[in-house]
Amino acid sequence: MQLRAVQFACALVVSTAAAFAQNEASAPAAQRTPLASDLASKVAGLPLEQQVKWLRNAAQTGALEQMNDAQLVALFEALDPVTVPRYIEEGPNGYPSYEFTMLRQERIRGIWPRRPDRMLVRLTREPLRIYARWLPDGPHKGQEIIYDESKRADQMYGHLGGIFNILPLWTSVNGTLARSQSNHRVRDLGTEFIAQQFLDEGKKFANAGITHPAQIDVRTVDGVRVVAFTYEAPTGQPEYYAKKEVLGLDLRHPYFRTAESYGNDGRIFERIVFLTIEPKTFDDMAFDPKNPEYKF
Repeated sequence: MQLRAVQFACALVVSTAAAFAQNEASAPAAQRTPLASDLASKVAGLPLEQQVKWLRNAAQTGALEQMNDAQLVALFEALDPVTVPRYIEEGPNGYPSYEFTMLRQERIRGIWPRRPDRMLVRLTREPLRIYARWLPDGPHKGQEIIYDESKRADQMYGHLGGIFNILPLWTSVNGTLARSQSNHRVRDLGTEFIAQQFLDEGKKFANAGITHPAQIDVRTVDGVRVVAFTYEAPTGQPEYYAKKEVLGLDLRHPYFRTAESYGNDGRIFERIVFLTIEPKTFDDMAFDPKNPEYKF
């Protein structure tokens, strides 16, 4: 009977989430907070495992996406501190094969770029194969790289593009050329890397006695609406990846769509926005420099 009661409560909250969101869209501002608090208290009253299941169902059905900002903030502030990490950990926080477009800015040798790079990335796993193209409207437009761990696990093939159109060459994934525009390896591209970094850093925070983010709010970043979690490390770098990290959770999937990282000096050193993410199946030509669509 106890299990049935929990299942009934979980189903009731899922079924009412969308209705709450629709009603609040037309309700006066004064009436919105009680509804947000009511929903949050219902979900917070569930056991941890049921909270994780509720969150997954609400995301998959679109109920989470339909909530207004007040509901989302109240909900995530009320959840068990372990719920979101468990939700991310259980995933999937990526796809076996997918294509995405992204914005990326990184501070390299102390310099913050005026414009973000806009990239198209095709990625498939087992084996890990990556094709990336730097799109127009970014400072490195025209560049392309291909990485195939089944052929050369420690190297990637690419060219700089642009007006110089330098001939393509093989280079180390950890070499000077690879690091000239990014502090990351090509293997770090994708939503999975940010999710794993969140889980790894979360363990350090927990060991330091920090279980809640410093701030939770809802943001729309370059057209992407997310629940933003701001974490502030007690000691900063190098013990932590960043002194402050702002991660934007996707409202339909257990991965992060945005990430901002700040150093000990308070300056931002990395910004990532996944603009579009689409599961796709690729043939071998998608990772072949001879593909006529590419300009190797």
